[in-house]
This record gives sequence, C-alpha cells and structure tokens, in this order.
Amino acid sequence: MRSSLAPLLGCLLVPAFLSAQPGSFQVEEASIKDIQNAIRSGRTSCQRVVQSYIDRAKAYNGPCTALVTADGAPIPAATGMVRAGKAIQYPTKTVAASAVFPSYEEYTGPKFELGKMIVSASDPSVQLQYGLRVGIPEAGQLNALEALNIRGERSITCKGDFDKHPSAGPLPAGAPKYCEEFRKQPDALERAAELDKQYGKNPDLAKLPMYCAVFTLKDWYDAKDIRSTGGNDVNYAMDVPKADSPDIAELRRKGAIIYAVATANSVSGPGGQGGRAAGIFPESNLQYGQWGGQACNPYDTARVPRGTSNGSGVSVAANLATCSICEQSLASCKGPASRNNIVNLLTTKGILMDGGITGKNAGDRAGIHCRTVSDAALVLDALKGFESDDMFTAIPKALIPKEPYTSFLVSDAAAKAKPLKGMRIAVTREFMVKHTKNDTAISDQIDKEIKAVLRDKLGAELVETVDPLYPDDPSIPNIKYTFQDAMAEILPHNVPEYFHQMLDGKLEFAVPGWDVRTVDYAVALSLHKAPMSEKVNLRRISAKLASPRSPYAINRYLSWRGDDRVKDWASFIENAKFKSEMELNGGRAALKDQDPRTDPTGVNYLKMQAVLRMIILKVMHENKIDLFVNPEQTTPPYLLGGPSEPEVNNRIAMSCCGAFTALAGSPEADVPAGYVTTTYDPQYVLSADKTRYRSVTGTVETKLPHAMPVSMMFWAGPGSDPDVIKAASAYESATHHRKPPPSFGAVPDLSQRSKR
Repeated sequence: MRSSLAPLLGCLLVPAFLSAQPGSFQVEEASIKDIQNAIRSGRTSCQRVVQSYIDRAKAYNGPCTALVTADGAPIPAATGMVRAGKAIQYPTKTVAASAVFPSYEEYTGPKFELGKMIVSASDPSVQLQYGLRVGIPEAGQLNALEALNIRGERSITCKGDFDKHPSAGPLPAGAPKYCEEFRKQPDALERAAELDKQYGKNPDLAKLPMYCAVFTLKDWYDAKDIRSTGGNDVNYAMDVPKADSPDIAELRRKGAIIYAVATANSVSGPGGQGGRAAGIFPESNLQYGQWGGQACNPYDTARVPRGTSNGSGVSVAANLATCSICEQSLASCKGPASRNNIVNLLTTKGILMDGGITGKNAGDRAGIHCRTVSDAALVLDALKGFESDDMFTAIPKALIPKEPYTSFLVSDAAAKAKPLKGMRIAVTREFMVKHTKNDTAISDQIDKEIKAVLRDKLGAELVETVDPLYPDDPSIPNIKYTFQDAMAEILPHNVPEYFHQMLDGKLEFAVPGWDVRTVDYAVALSLHKAPMSEKVNLRRISAKLASPRSPYAINRYLSWRGDDRVKDWASFIENAKFKSEMELNGGRAALKDQDPRTDPTGVNYLKMQAVLRMIILKVMHENKIDLFVNPEQTTPPYLLGGPSEPEVNNRIAMSCCGAFTALAGSPEADVPAGYVTTTYDPQYVLSADKTRYRSVTGTVETKLPHAMPVSMMFWAGPGSDPDVIKAASAYESATHHRKPPPSFGAVPDLSQRSKR
C-alpha cells in the first residue's frame, strides 16, 4: 500500500517547516517549569507564550488527509472552518480507491462510504471531509486542533464580530442571544494578559502550580469558552456549554491556559458512534470527528497517530501545547502517547477526575499527556482529589498519598545510583507474544530495554509471567503464582457466567471432559482440580463485556447542558451529520431502547472490574511484585486510512493489551522507549465471492521512511501510583529516548508582530 500511495500523495501538500529565529524564549520542548522560570526571569510573558503556540498552530495545524474517491480525480477547492486566523483550504487531489483496495473494479459488495466534501450542519459556510481518506506523506500539517480559544473563531454560534470584545461596542444586528454573555469571557491571549498584569514576573506558584501551562483537551470534554461538541458536526443552538468539565475547571483554578480543543474520534451516544472507524465500511484504522477531522502522526503523517485521543497526543508531541487532557476507555490515551513519543499518565480510577462528557463509566478515565513524566506528575498533583461532580472520585482517602506525586520522581542524577534496587518488577509476557512477524521487532526491543535499563542500570529485580505462546526466558525467573492460578480461583467464585460466553455458536472456553457451565466444573476449577482453557488470559479477560446500549448517557448529558435546540438523542440526530448512513441508522435504532441496564446476556463491566482487581492484586501479593512492565504495543504504526492487523490470539489490532488497565482502573504510565525502523504493513484482500474486504497480515518487510516511536508501559494494581511514577521517571531519566518530530521544528518568533 505504501508504494502505491506515496507517489500519489507526496505532492499534495508542501511541508510547512520554518527555520527558527533567535529569541529570548522558545516553547519547543519547554516544560511547565521552563515556562514559569522564563516568566520569572523576564525572558518571556504568559501572553507571549500563548502567542507562540498560536504561531505554531498557524504553521502546522492544517489538513493532512486526502479523500479516497472512485477514480482519484481532483475535486473543487473547498473551505473549512477558521483556525488560528485563517480558513482551512482542503487538498483538491484525491486518491483512487483502487490504490487502497486491490481489485476494486471486481468488488460487488455493499456500497463504500467513499470520500467527498460535504456542507457542515453546524455552519453552511464550512465544508468538511466525509468518508474514507488516507494520510498524506510529508504533509507538513497535523490537524491536531479543531478549535482554538481565539476571539471570533472559538465558537460557531458566536463567530466573527459576534464575539468581539465588549470594549469594541455593541454586537452587530442578528447576533444570537447567547453571544452578549459569551463575549465577556476572555480568550486564551486575554486570559494570559490578565495573568501578566496581576502577577508580572512573580506568579504565585503555590496557589497556581499550572501557571501559564498551555493545555489542549480532548474534544470529549467541555470548556465554557470554546466550542465543545464531542467532535460532532451538530448544530447546537449554542455550541459552547454552560460550564467546564470538572478537571478542566480545576486546571483553570490552578493557573492553566485552556487554549484549544484537540481533534479526536467523535463521541455522542449509542448506535455505533465512537470506537475505531465507526460506521465506515470497510473497517479502517481512521479515528476522526465529523467536525474536527483526522489528526496525523508528526513522525510520519502517512501513518496513524492512534487512539481516539489522537489530537491530544499529536498536539503535545509536535509542541502545539504544553500538555493535554486525554480520555481512555480502551487504549485512547496510551495509543497516542506511544505512537507520538510522549508520556501518558493514568491514575487509579478516582484519583483523577472523570473522563469526559458522556463517558462517565466504570472503565473510562481522564489521562494526562505531557512530554515528560515530571510534567505529568505536576499536573496530577494539581488535579487529584475528590470532586462532587464525579462519583468515581469518592474513593478511600488513603489511596492518595500524603506526599505529592512529584516526590516519587527520580531525577537524572538519582538514576545513576540504581534507584529501583529493591523493587520487584514482573515482565508481562502475555503482552509480548510475537503473534506475527509484525510483532517481533518491538517485542524484542522492549525485552532488551527492560533487562539493560530496568535491571542492569537501575537495579530492579525482574521476574516474568508465563504464557504458552512466549518461550521461557532462562535469564529471568518465572513468577510462582500465575495469573491463570488467580483466574481459576476467582472467576468461578465471583463470575461463573464468564464461562457461559459463546463464540461462533460454541462455548468459547470449553474444556474437554467438562461442562464449564456447571457447579461441578466451577468447584473443581476453583480448587485447581479441573483445567481452564488457555483462551482465558490477560489478553482476553477485558474484552466483550456488557455495557449500556441505551441513550441514557447522552440524554443525561444533554439534559444537563440545557441547549435550546439539541435536548436529547432524538433532537441530536435531527441536527447532526453522521460519518455514514450505517452510523445514522444505528443511532436511529438506539432511540427505541429505553432500558438503561446492560445486556443481561453478557458479563457486567463493573463486576469484572472488581474481579480483575482481585486477580491483579492477588498475583502481586503472592509474588511480592511491585509493578508490571511490557510494551504498550508490539506492531508498528499502520498506514493511516488503511487496514490494521487482524485480531489474533486476543491481541486486538490497535493494542497489545486493549482495555486491560482500563477495566482494572489501574495506574499506568507509558514512556518513550526508542524507535522501530521496519514494518510488515497489513493489506486488504478481496474475498473469493468479491463481496468483502478483510485485512491480512503483511508478508513483506518494509523499511519505514521515518523511524517511528515505541513506548514502554508501566502498570500495577490500584493504589500503586507512586511505584508506577517512580519506575517510569527512573526509566525516562536513564534513557531520554524522546526526540521531537524533525518536520515540525521552531517557527519564527512572531510575538512582536502579533501582540495585541
């Protein structure tokens, strides 16, 4: 696929790299402390910091994907929304479907949702990319930010002069009634100027630890001064909500600048929205919002940034923001961290506040994207604790240590003194299996890093878990009490229904000589007198769990939001553009479901969360394990808009470990761990009856045109956040693998020209 698409796409956009000019302070790779120290020393101001990020958005936040059309013919010029002072101009060149789908002329199956431009439901003057698309190689643009907090463009309802500053006089005739109150809110530059005026060179960092840290937020969160629609093209009466999500409000209180909404896969309600390539046929690895579009990877814009929080990860990786708040219910924070060379920090469920506007459930969590573990820990200390608007923060007080999380960080100097000596770390082999040739390079690379850095350099004691698909490593002792031991004891006692699950009309976990649905089997298994299917493992246990399918979550959110036009899921459908007819039909079908319960035939998510926590903690206690480590993902980034690896051995296409730590509500840190240089790109294959395309594992080794980042994942049972932070920061301090994406370097200092 790469060889056929690259010549077609290479000329679509010219890279926007601009050389750096000397200046007093550069935001590129700047930490939170760097920004604050520069302000305190007089080398910059908060307003100039924000302006620098706006200048980077002007340079790098354009579209980076090309539509896939039937014939690959050019399309008319199309204009999108205004970003950073300029309206988007979309690429006019397209890619023929035959370049992506072999034997396309022979295909006779259901209609594809091919790419085209459509008129937005939110703003008739704006066009949007619709349907299938692919990443443009060397695009020079990233499409990471869907809305910037800049007066006049931060809202569609109150755009242009409808958002002019109150000092500029009355609003023009015809301004919506909401705009008079809305325009009183300062934009990001004005808020920065307020901070400069109030504090000058002496910000109160005890009161405002996030002072002038410039944040993006995944578009699944609300911000009271920016268009917040969950990434959807939906025509709210007022597209800016009445209040911030709790974590966003707390960031403001601690001095952060809420600067932009990051692009992400859209969320709205039932019927197929959210998730990988929802509603697109055939399934691809696209993860985009109807309004914001698809973000691209800054290390290779033709490849996936991964995860629904992709714009969040890309914005931090390419220095379009200091940090970002992401959201994870499967791998939505970890994936963009791994693939974009940044840090992701997730806490024990409840230490950090909720994960978004409709994703307030047992597995969903807010996460922190920063470029370093130390910055992520600073953000965590600013946000941790109970919030009355988030039921999941009602946790035992002892789960949050009295010491700040930053006190567990290991500095560069301390990393030289074997700071992990006495820590027992288990290498999780279940997540390192080489299922295909594409899994080999990263799995082997992380294995070497674990031994050379965590054990030999930092002093940790290593043990390894056992998986029949991973050969025993004689250099690392095996754990004595395995995850299979814990599952055998805990599952039949607490969730016997787990063994009733079916696959292709047969019991998925059948065992010869036993009926796994019976009391006799449950008793025997719990006493280790009966075998358990090898399919019951860490890769499988978090999959296929029952969640509510009704419009409950979206209706509750919309009722709270109180919009005059979009009041519930039914009115949402009437005022929105969907990704496909398939997705729209699924949304309409969900209107009939008024039962807020989960699927009674499945295994309850919250029940499995409690069970998985018992399993993890029992294995940790029995083996005296402090935390676990493994690669975040073992396959290189796929070509954007193309196929992903098919699921194999319960390793899903987009993640080694899927929703495992999300289900457990466990702490996790994902840290840059080097780069991969080769790939076996998956391919589409047309079925024999010519009616379907399926993805197959690639067989040809290809040298990646750009080395792509990989990540090491540190995790543990609930409450072990300090150990995760300690080990992750020690590894980072000992390696410093992160290098900024070379195609998105510094831009000229335009702060003097742009000051207002």
